[in-house]
Amino acid sequence: MTQWSAVATTYDPLKAGSIDGTDDEPHDRAIARAMGAKYKPNKNVVGDPECTVFVGRLSPNTDEEMLGRHFKSYGKIKRFRLVRDIVTGFSRCYGFIEFYDREDAYNAQRDGDKTILDEKEIYVDFECGRTLKSWIPRRLGGGICGKKESGQLRFGGKNKPFKRPFNINSIQNQEGTTFRERLQAAEGGEQIDRDRSYRSDRARVREDRHGEGRYESRSTCRGRRSRSRDRHYRKKDRRSRSRERR
Repeated sequence: MTQWSAVATTYDPLKAGSIDGTDDEPHDRAIARAMGAKYKPNKNVVGDPECTVFVGRLSPNTDEEMLGRHFKSYGKIKRFRLVRDIVTGFSRCYGFIEFYDREDAYNAQRDGDKTILDEKEIYVDFECGRTLKSWIPRRLGGGICGKKESGQLRFGGKNKPFKRPFNINSIQNQEGTTFRERLQAAEGGEQIDRDRSYRSDRARVREDRHGEGRYESRSTCRGRRSRSRDRHYRKKDRRSRSRERR
């Protein structure tokens, strides 16, 4: 728990597909494929990885000129590259931009994410291939921050950070009230007052003729009893009046 981090510091495909980074087996085929993948970063890539940002989810019609024009407002660009298919030459809808200054790269990553370029909402993050150990790219089943439509829910990134896992043993060992209250206290929530007066005001279960549970509040039960008493007294009055007439 002391080494826990909301953002992944070293890439593990199994943990990247987990909500809190504690899964023991992959939940989809992509993660299983990434666990068996053998990937090595391209040694021919030049530039400072700390000054480089990754741009994804681009439009197929976006070219290098449009990409450079969109990001030049964040700082002075040293070089940029739009990744294209080696056979067809078509864009693969992602690229890399290197700035001269790390501060400019940070501003581009912070402010450029989810902006609109060529009628598409783009995704901007720091380069992971040379900065994140054991990185596996998306084409091999890895990556961080997948799309909900494809069922690839990746965690450990800035868009989908890990949730802090529960330490159930420590929660159960705490002295105090109910387990739900201790669990909420461990998550940083406020404890709920559950005294006898609150429990007495909760809904009560009454079995109906079919054996199914019917939930009635305390006020509803009181209303039913009062109405039944009124009917009883009205019937009693009618009987007494009929006797007097006789």
